[in-house]
Amino acid sequence: MLVMVTAKIKIKPTQAQAEALLETVFAYRKGCNLVSSVVFTTRQLKQPALHQITYNTLRSTIGLRSQMAQSAMKTVIARYKTNQSNGHDWTQVQFKQPEYDLVWNRDYSLSSGLFSVNTLQGRIKVPFERKVMEVYFDGSWMFGTAKLVRKHHKWFLHIPMSKQMTEPQLEEMTQIVGIDLGINFLATTYDKQGKTIFFPGRAIKRKRAKYKQMRQQLQKKQTPSARRKLKQIGQRETRWYAKQVC
Repeated sequence: MLVMVTAKIKIKPTQAQAEALLETVFAYRKGCNLVSSVVFTTRQLKQPALHQITYNTLRSTIGLRSQMAQSAMKTVIARYKTNQSNGHDWTQVQFKQPEYDLVWNRDYSLSSGLFSVNTLQGRIKVPFERKVMEVYFDGSWMFGTAKLVRKHHKWFLHIPMSKQMTEPQLEEMTQIVGIDLGINFLATTYDKQGKTIFFPGRAIKRKRAKYKQMRQQLQKKQTPSARRKLKQIGQRETRWYAKQVC
């Protein structure tokens, strides 16, 4: 069984290191927006083709290191593909937050209790907040591509981690209950004694149909305010539905 978590680790750079990190995240954001403008215009989502168009500018004009330029392309491509898979219109993606994606063992690593992070000025080694994080540094977790984030003048590494766990052995069961999920009935439970319980869902079905109608009307308008309203309705429906089934 594969367990995956994202650890949000606070790092503690010196003033000089913080300035290097700030310079790097701003340059990375600028690079992502440059690549995004090219993708929006050309609709090109293949990295080799984008490399031909943007690499020299990312390196010579913006000053990104080679690895950073490649990461910027991947970041932009991933964002556009996510928008496509979510059914969004083709619009230019804007990168507003000062962030930076780092590949494990290429852009960042962990050694002797310090994170080594690649910046425009070279690698820096920074300490981090170890409290509650020791469990992730026992050598059994695999580190993925991290995101360097600056929030409220503090620095964090958001690191996806995975670990292969042994599946627990099931104890001998004496009672078995079956659950059948549906629409008209949210759930129908039955046990080996023949007892059946129905959880009606018609009211929820009508409410969801109402939300669907509202979404269809807003989608036809295709205006910025309609898209904002569409997002709000989706969040409201999710919260409402969660309350009904919990």
